Amino acid sequence: MCAHVIVAEDDPKQAELVRRYLEREGHAVTVVGDGLAALEQVRQGTPDLLVLDVMMPRADGLDVIRVLRSEARELAVLMLTARSTEDDLLLGLDLGADDYMTKPYSPRELMARVRTLLRRTRRSGREADPDPADGHVLRVGALAVDPVRHEVAVEGVRVECTPGEFRLLAAMAAEPDRVFAREQLLEELHGFDRYISSRTVDVHIMNLRKKIERAPRRPVRLLTVFGVGYKLTDPAKGALRASAR
Repeated sequence: MCAHVIVAEDDPKQAELVRRYLEREGHAVTVVGDGLAALEQVRQGTPDLLVLDVMMPRADGLDVIRVLRSEARELAVLMLTARSTEDDLLLGLDLGADDYMTKPYSPRELMARVRTLLRRTRRSGREADPDPADGHVLRVGALAVDPVRHEVAVEGVRVECTPGEFRLLAAMAAEPDRVFAREQLLEELHGFDRYISSRTVDVHIMNLRKKIERAPRRPVRLLTVFGVGYKLTDPAKGALRASAR
């Protein structure tokens, strides 16, 4: 599984270590030392993965993620950070990082994470091959989730989601009314640090409600099942069931 990987790391020793491990696995590697150079390299080509340090000169990693996702660039992003607080890590995921590792890290674990992200990217690419008109859109009432185009719409209006938000929503839309435990939804975000709490899921759910609910504080689509987890439902069906009682 050879890929083009950009490594954005301002520590020359760390960058060289990552480059050597990636090239040992057959990947083509471009190394840059600051955030603006990372953006330039992504825009000039079609890389498969960006290994992105958070603390960098000119533009930090979080700003790089913001720009890339605002430009709707779909490459996978693996964030490297010395910030170990949960809020910092959740911010990176919320902005659209696909995975993260905290420093210091094991190069072998880093390569395992890279393989996981590249498999996911290649699998998504194969899923995008069919004709978008072949009826694979997942619909839950007025909510439509298109796994082929990687698009979400509510009442016909397109909604922009981060990769993590999309994976959660697609999993729940595939099984409407099923109650998903937080641990099951966390598994949909596979590859994240095993020590992070289920608050990761709560943050994604909170952000999704802001995007798909008319009144996020009084959700009718993305519901909490207290003591268990969350479920996605069609509010029109719920209203019919209530009126039939």
